[in-house]
Amino acid sequence: MHLQAKRLLKLTLSPVLLLLGLLSTGAWAEEAQRWQVNMAPGVTEVGAQIYDLHMTVFWICVAIGVVVFGVMFYSVFTHRKSLGVKPADFHESTTVEIAWTIVPFIILIVMAFPATRTLLEIYDFEDTELDILVTGYQWKWKYEYIDENGENISFFSNLRTAKSEIYNEDNKGEYYLLDVDEPVVIPVNTKVRFLVTANDVIHAWWVPALAVKKDAIPGFINEAWTKALKTGVYRGQCAELCGRDHGYMPVVVNVVEQEEYDAWLAGKKAQAAEIKALMDKQFTLDEQMAAGKPIYDQYCAACHGLNGEGGVGSAIAGSPVATGTVAGHLDIGVNGVPGTAMQAFGAQLNDVDMAAVITYQRNAFGNNMGDTVQPIDVYNFKQGQ
Repeated sequence: MHLQAKRLLKLTLSPVLLLLGLLSTGAWAEEAQRWQVNMAPGVTEVGAQIYDLHMTVFWICVAIGVVVFGVMFYSVFTHRKSLGVKPADFHESTTVEIAWTIVPFIILIVMAFPATRTLLEIYDFEDTELDILVTGYQWKWKYEYIDENGENISFFSNLRTAKSEIYNEDNKGEYYLLDVDEPVVIPVNTKVRFLVTANDVIHAWWVPALAVKKDAIPGFINEAWTKALKTGVYRGQCAELCGRDHGYMPVVVNVVEQEEYDAWLAGKKAQAAEIKALMDKQFTLDEQMAAGKPIYDQYCAACHGLNGEGGVGSAIAGSPVATGTVAGHLDIGVNGVPGTAMQAFGAQLNDVDMAAVITYQRNAFGNNMGDTVQPIDVYNFKQGQ
């Protein structure tokens, strides 16, 4: 009987010991790994506080489990019938009733203090030094750096993983489905506030290492903040099921030194000034065709086909839209088609790129309309809506 009891105890404790071993492995890694069971503290003070709170509550639960199961096993083994022990005949105990009411209350109070302190820290948005508007689209992210002087810069961040990797034609890279063409760049040791919203459906902006996870809801602006204490590249994903390409919405945040951030910001402002200057330029048909093809390949080909043959979306070749009026074509490109997969690209593409891709669609794939859409045409169309 004693041998059976030892075997039962061993079988019961083995999974617990295995779990504790897994939780302790790599527990202090800055970012969670695929093989890691436990959460990671990340690279922010708040992230470390959340991790410490999590581990404190975890060990309290472990202690409660040890005490409860210890008492239970002790009672089972010590007072078993084979030893001739007779069951007690009492029915209730006021002392026990008071004890198991007061003890859990004390435990909850002990856990409530650090939890409340951490929550207050999470929702403390005072003294932020940089504001970034994050907008979720199907299926990409838009970032706008809000400047006090009105010199805002904005860009879209798209999945960088090649389609050949997604369709298993090539070996998958190190950051498969976790790399983008335009990462967010923020300075180290700077309190950054994120204003999170969405353009279409509910998304969620999540970067575990920065202790940020916030729902992006159309019509609402949610707030979150971070202050990274270490430079590096930190990755996340959309954490809310948002449609067909939900798994293709990675988030990449590049935390750099202040000098590098200033140089990056100056470069972005220079690009914006260059695009603004191009608004007054008149492009030739050949220039627009050359500029429009890579834009079409990136934004349009997945639905309309590399050769305009159609697929998920309708064909561009011979399309009544691409061979119709320029105003009608611009309306589809800028405003999309509600209730369909055709997105509104008016906010996703600047006027220069929109003019180029509309021109390309109207003259590629045998359409040969011969007209050239200029950036000022796109601007005037938007103003006239």
